[in-house]
Amino acid sequence: MDERTFDRSQQHASVIGLGTWQLGADWGDVDDKEALAVLETAAESGVTFFDTADVYGDGRSEQTIASFLSGRPDLHVLVATKMGRRVDQIPENYVLDNFRAWNDRSRRNLGVDRIDLVQLHCPPTPVYSTDEVFDALDTLVEEERIAAYGVSVETCAEALTAIARPNVASVQIILNPFRMKPLREVLPAAREAGVGIIARVPLASGLLSGKYTKDTVFAANDHRTYNRHGEAFDQGETFSGVDYATGVEAAAEFAALAPEGYTPAQLALRWIVSQPGVTTVIPGARSPEQARANAAAARLPELPAATLTAIRDLYDRRIKDQVEGRW
Repeated sequence: MDERTFDRSQQHASVIGLGTWQLGADWGDVDDKEALAVLETAAESGVTFFDTADVYGDGRSEQTIASFLSGRPDLHVLVATKMGRRVDQIPENYVLDNFRAWNDRSRRNLGVDRIDLVQLHCPPTPVYSTDEVFDALDTLVEEERIAAYGVSVETCAEALTAIARPNVASVQIILNPFRMKPLREVLPAAREAGVGIIARVPLASGLLSGKYTKDTVFAANDHRTYNRHGEAFDQGETFSGVDYATGVEAAAEFAALAPEGYTPAQLALRWIVSQPGVTTVIPGARSPEQARANAAAARLPELPAATLTAIRDLYDRRIKDQVEGRW
């Protein structure tokens, strides 16, 4: 699979990576053997970038990745984790002592002395403008606890503030055919600055797979049930902030745009990969079959211009007004 470079850190990632939120919790029950099989299949399919976080299953996702990689010392995978969501979300908690403690825990979970990439996990907005926060992250690099750092953001404004920081290697942001606002300013600014873009929630929590209907029932411990209106965390993380009924209807239109040989999910992933400035996209997978199909999207042909135009038209007609004012 093709790889792209985080210019500031000179690290490399496959254009399609693997998000592992679903291997920890918040997407229903998780089977350990199935989780390891997902990681194995992704790696066999050319994926060299795993994204996790210390809160995914309270560390379970990190530990599963460590278990998988421990038996494969020759396998090169860039592992990115996130920190910051284990405490009350106030700026005062984003300090060096906490960073060290969170980093110690993640290094134990991952079984490494130095983590490849650590990202602040959607912190409060003032954090992005606080010099001391980034001084503390620089200290973690100097102490060789981490090789590089980045941020995961909710809004385009937060992304632009982070990109202006000289040592931020990456920005993780929601980007998919239902969330196009980052195309206007964030991606061009990141390209100019040499900041990598990690596109998350690429399938709008599964909506863009075309598998769901208005009658679909998700498990009680699935965030698509308990966070549909932002009850637990930012609403944009669930269905990209799109009203579910609207999303199902728009997803059906989107699926009809898939060229021959593409699934709807692959259409979404190929669309994201084709955007200038995207370094990697991190779809989740709950089965080896999903992991294999996601990775295969990297090898599909470029999308026809007519398809790209139709996707933009769908967004403008059905989605734009719901999301652009908020994120």
